[in-house]
Amino acid sequence: MHSLKSITALAASSAQVDSFDGLTIQERADCAFASLAARRGEEAQCAAGAQALLGAELPAPGKGVLGEPYSCFWMGADQWMISAGYAAHETLDSEVKEAVGAAGSVTEQSDGWCRFDLEGARLGDVLERLCNVDLLAMQVGDVSRSRLEHMACFIWCLEPGQKVAIYAPRSSAGSLHHGLVEAAHSVL
Repeated sequence: MHSLKSITALAASSAQVDSFDGLTIQERADCAFASLAARRGEEAQCAAGAQALLGAELPAPGKGVLGEPYSCFWMGADQWMISAGYAAHETLDSEVKEAVGAAGSVTEQSDGWCRFDLEGARLGDVLERLCNVDLLAMQVGDVSRSRLEHMACFIWCLEPGQKVAIYAPRSSAGSLHHGLVEAAHSVL
């Protein structure tokens, strides 16, 4: 029998937290992710099934919906990323597939994506060195796809000017974390 242990995107047994004067960078290893794509001609049925699961409409381009237990943001034309707490929703992809049925294509993404939360008054000072997102113009729920430290990421505003969630491919987690920490060191 194998004795397997789960590891975070940064290859540790627990999530990394880096604290600076005015900023905290936290790896979020407690999230399950599933992508949803509406099938051609089934967009309305897919949206209805997803709404029944999420308790909210699927977000429009550049937007996200924060909820409990599910959150969701727009990724592309008729495509969304859905997340929930991993402990209670390890099989999130199955939950989403059951809700949308044949109207949507669902893919498990928990091992394909990572999330880092950045929070603090100096958030804008750090992010402006890494990407071209106008953080001051973002409102709660706004999502922007951007290059950050040469990686394609999604930046989701959780609290204007104070807190964002950054989603990136899990294979880039180490590089992303390094870029965030180095930018913080250069500013703070």
